[in-house]
Amino acid sequence: MPGVSRKHWPTVGAVAMASALLLQGPAWAEYGHGGSTNGKPPASGNAKDDVLSAEAGAVVYDRSKNGTGAKTGAVTAAGDWSPPPCWYAPRYTAAQFKKEREAVWGVGSTGHEWDTQQRKRYVEGHPYKNFNLDKADKGYWWSSYPNKSYPPGWDKCDKETFWVDKGDPPPAEVPEAITTEMLAHLAYAEIRVPGTKVAMAPEGGTKVNLPTWTWLDGAEFKPVSVTASVPVLGIQATTTAEPVSLKIDPGTEDARTYPASGVCPLGANDRIGEPYAKGKAKETPPCGVKYLRSSGDGSYPLKATVTWKIHWTGTGTDGEQPLPDGEFGADQDVVVQEIQAINR
Repeated sequence: MPGVSRKHWPTVGAVAMASALLLQGPAWAEYGHGGSTNGKPPASGNAKDDVLSAEAGAVVYDRSKNGTGAKTGAVTAAGDWSPPPCWYAPRYTAAQFKKEREAVWGVGSTGHEWDTQQRKRYVEGHPYKNFNLDKADKGYWWSSYPNKSYPPGWDKCDKETFWVDKGDPPPAEVPEAITTEMLAHLAYAEIRVPGTKVAMAPEGGTKVNLPTWTWLDGAEFKPVSVTASVPVLGIQATTTAEPVSLKIDPGTEDARTYPASGVCPLGANDRIGEPYAKGKAKETPPCGVKYLRSSGDGSYPLKATVTWKIHWTGTGTDGEQPLPDGEFGADQDVVVQEIQAINR
């Protein structure tokens, strides 16, 4: 359970079960693991019983400008980049935290020692008194959120639930407190880009020593973005991915790429490569491949990989901030046949 230190982990299951069964509060039940709204507006909640709205505390994602379709996928970041494994953010109002913790104590399954320690910390003034109810409209109780994909380190945010006044920064000893930059990295992990099956001419197969034109449809390969925010803090970050190039790997050394590097830059009309048009059979394709040997009874696994330049903007930042480039690719089978000569 968030706010429970490692030394108390044997009782975590009981605490979590008690919270889930007795409270079912919106901030806990729906957004306790950094939940998202899949591009839809989050539930608004209400002020009844001084309960945080469902959007409070957790990271909310707007994916309305993300890539869509069955063939979309997550980019692979260059280098050793990875999103934050866990973070701290507002979770409860004073009244909601009191309700949550007293419900847990009421079950009696967490043990006398833990319950006593918690009452001292949050009720008896060591350091908080009566759940800070006298400051109910002046701040929030912050707690930990693991990354919903549970990467390595997701459990390192194990500090006890703590109070932060509105407008104040979280304690300096909490480096994992949510920031705009962290939101940008979390949004990066949610980016989805179109599949990379290239169009080819000739279609379905090609001939030995015949230049084959390859291209990607400009209608699909446009910038995509995801926005991550923490509404009660008024912070947000938008991470944007823009296609910049296509790399062609023919799947065999017996081939020649155009250009020689195999890297085709983004061109006019947001298109990578150029569609083949009648009358261009003798021209060199701006993006393509020429196979020098037949694939026999099989095929060659041509791999098409798009590189996406990624950056972010957000609350309190000046201009675009860089993030590591991302790649997304896929294989497709190419049948290469010998040109059949007719003897007369």
